[in-house]
Amino acid sequence: MSEVRFGRGGIPDWLEPMVRYCSRCGGLLGFGPIEGEERDRLSCPSCGFVSYINPRLVVTTLPITGRGEVMLIRRGIEPGRGRWAQPGGFLEIDETVREAAVRETLEETGLRVEPGAIVGLYSRLHAGVVVVAFEAQIVGGVPTVTRESLETRPFAPEAIPWPEIAFETSLRALRDWVAPVRPDLPLPDLATIGRSFGG
Repeated sequence: MSEVRFGRGGIPDWLEPMVRYCSRCGGLLGFGPIEGEERDRLSCPSCGFVSYINPRLVVTTLPITGRGEVMLIRRGIEPGRGRWAQPGGFLEIDETVREAAVRETLEETGLRVEPGAIVGLYSRLHAGVVVVAFEAQIVGGVPTVTRESLETRPFAPEAIPWPEIAFETSLRALRDWVAPVRPDLPLPDLATIGRSFGG
C-alpha cells in the first residue's frame, strides 16, 4: 500500500482544496493548535469555528447465494473500473447502515438482500472513508447490469479472482469472509496484491 500523503490540516492532499474556507463565515481556515484540543486542527481565525474533518461511512455487502458463493460486481465507474468488488456505497443522512446496505446492493446488482453479521470494519485513509461489510442473504431480485456495474456474478470461495479485486478493503473483507467458511483454503498475502488506486 502506498503512503497516504497528508497535507495542510492533517487531511489527505486531495481533500485539502475542498476545505480551505470556513463554512460559517467564509474566512480562510488556518491549521494549528487550538485551546482545549489535543491535536492541531483547522479553524477560522475570524469567527473561531473549528472545522473537524471526519471520514465518511461506506456500507457494503457480501451477498451470498444458496450455494455459498459470493456475488461480486465488475465496477462500471472509477475508481476501480473493470475490477471486482462487493456492492456498496455511501451512507445517506436519512438511513440506517442496514437500509443503506440493502439500497446500495439493489442499485448495483438488482438483488434484494437481508444483511446479517458484520464481516468487518475497514479504514481507507486514501479515500477518507470507513467501510463496513455485512454478510448478506439474497432474498430476491435478478442479477443485472447497472450504471455502476458492468457485470454481477457469483464466485465460489476458491474461485475469487484475488488479483482483479478493486480495493484493499474489498480484499480484506473477502479474506475475512473466506477464512471461517473455507478454513482449508490458502488466503492471499495482501501485501503481494498491489492496488494502484482507492486503497
